Amino acid sequence: MKKILSLILAFSTLSLACLSADEPKPELPLVFSEDFEKGFKRWDLTDPRGWTHREVEKNHVFGINARKNNYKPKVRSPYHIALIKGIELSDFVLTFRVRSTKDTGNHRDCCVFFNHQDPTHFYYVHLGALPDPHSGQIMIVNGEPRKALTENKNKIPWTNEWHQVKVQRDSKKGTIEIFFDDMEKPVMTAIDKTFGKGRIGIGSFDDMNDFDDIELRGR
Repeated sequence: MKKILSLILAFSTLSLACLSADEPKPELPLVFSEDFEKGFKRWDLTDPRGWTHREVEKNHVFGINARKNNYKPKVRSPYHIALIKGIELSDFVLTFRVRSTKDTGNHRDCCVFFNHQDPTHFYYVHLGALPDPHSGQIMIVNGEPRKALTENKNKIPWTNEWHQVKVQRDSKKGTIEIFFDDMEKPVMTAIDKTFGKGRIGIGSFDDMNDFDDIELRGR
């Protein structure tokens, strides 16, 4: 009888463990959201003159209004950077909507910046239309001109319409996952543990975009 009870207990414990393994991980807490209806006071910009806050179809957006600005990075890296004020995260999920407002060809892009330590130490993803070593890759800026962490071959299907972007980071595993429109299958992935907790932001290397409906979850 004791053997039967022991077997039942062991089976029950195993079943609970299996169920727990199958359960999805709890969603990270929401730490920031932005729809730009009240302006852009919660953002630090490399050059405010390169950005515009305006109303489009009864909805406010925040966008890059010129391909060049007066920001001169110390090493080769993007010009248009807007970082969220007062938030530094190690692990996060960032989602937002973006619309490219000028077709500049193969390097038509937007960028997402994360684990940002200072102007010469950070990650970013360059969502360039046609991938090459400097376009359409997950990049690292580590005291020297940006370098690709990926060898992505997937094109980013830009149009003149709004697109959805998601960036997901797990600092313990070192994983970086980038999603474009399809929120289930990443278009780019990388593993790197160079930078931990840091700032997060949006922008472009030298292109023009509108941004809206930003949501940041993390810890």
